[in-house]
Amino acid sequence: MKIVQVAPLWERVPPPSYGGIELVVSHLTEELVRRGHQVTLFASGDSQTSACLEAVYPRALRLDPNVKEYAAYETLELSQVYQRSQEFDIIHSHVGISALPLANLVSAPTVHTLHGCFTKDNQQVFSHHQKQQYVSISQAQRQIDLNYIDTVYNGINPEDYPFQPQPQEPQYLAFLGRFSPEKGSHHAIAIAKQTGWCLKMAGKVDLVDSKFFEQEIAPHIDGKQIEYLGEVSHAEKAELLGNAAVTLFPITWQEPFGLVMIESMATGTPVIAMNFGSVPEVIAHGKTGFICQSFAEMAAMIPKALELNRQICREYVATKFSVTQMVNGYQAVYEQIIKDRIDLNGHICANEVRF
Repeated sequence: MKIVQVAPLWERVPPPSYGGIELVVSHLTEELVRRGHQVTLFASGDSQTSACLEAVYPRALRLDPNVKEYAAYETLELSQVYQRSQEFDIIHSHVGISALPLANLVSAPTVHTLHGCFTKDNQQVFSHHQKQQYVSISQAQRQIDLNYIDTVYNGINPEDYPFQPQPQEPQYLAFLGRFSPEKGSHHAIAIAKQTGWCLKMAGKVDLVDSKFFEQEIAPHIDGKQIEYLGEVSHAEKAELLGNAAVTLFPITWQEPFGLVMIESMATGTPVIAMNFGSVPEVIAHGKTGFICQSFAEMAAMIPKALELNRQICREYVATKFSVTQMVNGYQAVYEQIIKDRIDLNGHICANEVRF
């Protein structure tokens, strides 16, 4: 198949540190190329890929302080995609609502992977384009009625996350993620202080969350019990998670997936999380972590999490959340969409499809 992947421009593909969507797009793109598909990746110019890279800006927009209007470059990116739509069998958008109006104007089918949550504002836009084709990344994400083709869980390469059969001594808790209220970094600190555990934290601080970080996080960082590592590379991330005794996932929002959970379990480290969004679909309660109803319960579960089998955590991810499984799911979605169009029209509407 001739497939387009449309990535956000905020981070490069794959991201050097934080960037869940871009990591998923990278895994998907590289595996599709490995399987013999002709893949074109629309992304920032500093992206690294074996696909044909098309870029409207030389580097990730987050790295350029001169960029003031992100939407302008995303509009330019999508304009180029849809101007060339007749070249492709299917367009796979990872950029949310921006692609919806253009997708209705061309014959090449678009499938939209939803990577975020629905808000009061964007629900109206999605509902207006209800009949377009969507993939959810968890069942919990399906909060409004859309034309869902399937749910495809995000996947990672377990071999990219070295297995650690035992946590590092002295033992510590880990937190990885954006430092924002909904990700719960302040709750992770409270749990560590309540239980006396050391906590190592890593992740990025977006400008919109800088005040939260300064007021709720920075005063607690002492470099001893509470340690902040900043944004970390992939190798540093794997080391942080793998050496931890437990990873805390104290979210307060309807998380649509949560890559940190599977990244941690891939290293062997169990996860203790709040029961929001996709958490019950990602964690095997009592086997790879614990799903809790309160932060007090999260704290109470730490001793039990230490008893979990780290090898089972690893095998669980390899079985359920691998790149192979993810790409199998998306390839089936592509084939189903194209087959449905052929069945509906009696012929291929765009160019000849090669499987």
